[in-house]
Amino acid sequence: MRTLAFLAALLLSFGAAAQPKYEPHVGQAGKDVIWVPTPDEVVDRMLTMAQTGPNDIHYDLGAGDGKIAIAAAKKFGAKATGIEYNPDMAKHANANAQAAGVAGVGPGKATIRQGDIFATNFSDATVITLYLLPALNMKLRPTILQMKPGTRVVSHSFTMEDWEPDEVSSMDGRRAYFWMVPANVMGAWQLEAGSQKPEITIDQTFQKISGSVKLGTTLGGLRDARLRGSAIAFTYVDAGGLRRDFTGTVTGGRMEGSFRDDKGGEGRWSATKK
Repeated sequence: MRTLAFLAALLLSFGAAAQPKYEPHVGQAGKDVIWVPTPDEVVDRMLTMAQTGPNDIHYDLGAGDGKIAIAAAKKFGAKATGIEYNPDMAKHANANAQAAGVAGVGPGKATIRQGDIFATNFSDATVITLYLLPALNMKLRPTILQMKPGTRVVSHSFTMEDWEPDEVSSMDGRRAYFWMVPANVMGAWQLEAGSQKPEITIDQTFQKISGSVKLGTTLGGLRDARLRGSAIAFTYVDAGGLRRDFTGTVTGGRMEGSFRDDKGGEGRWSATKK
């Protein structure tokens, strides 16, 4: 019986030793894309463009060998999660995180989860990185645009079509594209700024905005209208010829902030979506 037990143990040991170590290769097929690793200098620039830091929750969609999530944790201090469809690659990526000393969950840590990026909830992300394909970027775009305003998104090589990037960086022939998810400000708003209570109407195409202000029977235009995440700014000249500059923050159907006029006046303002 001891002999049989010894032989069984020997066979099991031999079988385990005979299992080849998983090693990914460039160009291997994935669910929707082939695997091509992002160069280190591009990884660094992508995370720098997003101003990634210890307070961030980072997701890398299509994590591959985990290098972007690992860099987000190790160099930038973020709580990093990679989503990788291939279970062997996900296991390999977690081994890389272990070797880099950042395996785990929390700030400065990285974990790679096996899963489908289109069936994964990453709504708590403050930073998202991508190296997919144009069609996949576009498939993700509606979900990304519904995320919290101010969420930062960086894509290696591929755009979001007519959603123009806020920044493009080039590194040795490679490009990285940066966007900040804009608040939804499209529509009519009732503004209150001191004694003035005009109605403003905002037109929006992603982060680009323009609009008008109703001044009695006159429809004036908004000047210098800008939207960056949840931060908004605009200017108008009132019925008395006074220029007023507004800056503030959007929170759902409400905006509020401070204003100044060109005669030194200042105050608080708010607006409610109609």
